[in-house]
Amino acid sequence: MTLLQAIVLGIVQGLTEFLPISSTAHLRLAPALLGWSDPGAAFSAVIQLGTLLAVLIYFGRDIGRIGSATARSLFDAEVRSSVPARQGWMIVVGTVPIVVCGLLLKHQIETTLRSLYVICAALIALAILLAVAEGVVSYRRRLNQPFRTIDGITWFDALTMGVAQALALIPGVSRSGITISAGLFSGMSREAAARFSFLLSLPAVFAAALLELVKERQSLLESQESAGLLLMATLVAFITGYASIAFLLHFLRRHSTWPFIVYRIALGSAVLGLLASGYLSP
Repeated sequence: MTLLQAIVLGIVQGLTEFLPISSTAHLRLAPALLGWSDPGAAFSAVIQLGTLLAVLIYFGRDIGRIGSATARSLFDAEVRSSVPARQGWMIVVGTVPIVVCGLLLKHQIETTLRSLYVICAALIALAILLAVAEGVVSYRRRLNQPFRTIDGITWFDALTMGVAQALALIPGVSRSGITISAGLFSGMSREAAARFSFLLSLPAVFAAALLELVKERQSLLESQESAGLLLMATLVAFITGYASIAFLLHFLRRHSTWPFIVYRIALGSAVLGLLASGYLSP
């Protein structure tokens, strides 16, 4: 990997991690379209530490409040019923499905599921699901039904989004896309669904990155150059990821996810065309 490739992949990771267009798919597609080798699932997982840091800093106040209340709730029954403590335990419970599925399907995630055919199918399928979720939002608005904020999140919301997050193990699905869709289906506002989606991602992303870094440390850190390139990609992912969070939350306050829906369908269809023509290898 060259320095240019590391920077480009860091930008791709940061820009696409939080937008509902799938960072894993873009980290697989970008090298394929540019004629580079696939950086692999381990590289993709580790540079997510950059976007993880972006979430930690952007939501630092919320994370501190939730973390403190969750810890105190272990010994204080009154704190246990507070909104921050409940949110903390909801994040814990919502993380269980992706951990279980990630361990059971680890081999498939790193091999067969990285096929470009799988990614194209996931890009288009999630676009359709997002479109249906937007239809639900429009229907609720016509009936003047209120949308829940993040402080009004329920255990059902957390469990639904947790199960949905496990589906994001399939490259092309998008962690934010599938969890935001689940939040919209359950009656959350777009911004609330996005905020909880980002918070829910913290334990899973950290665990996956740490696991891959320990497991693949010999190849990822085989030389000072390799370690430097990995660090550069992670740093770039942090900078662009922070900007991506700010953009998406601001965008969803006033707009729907339809631009991302159209983009996903267009990208999936274009790559299918390139595969059919033989320009790309699956």
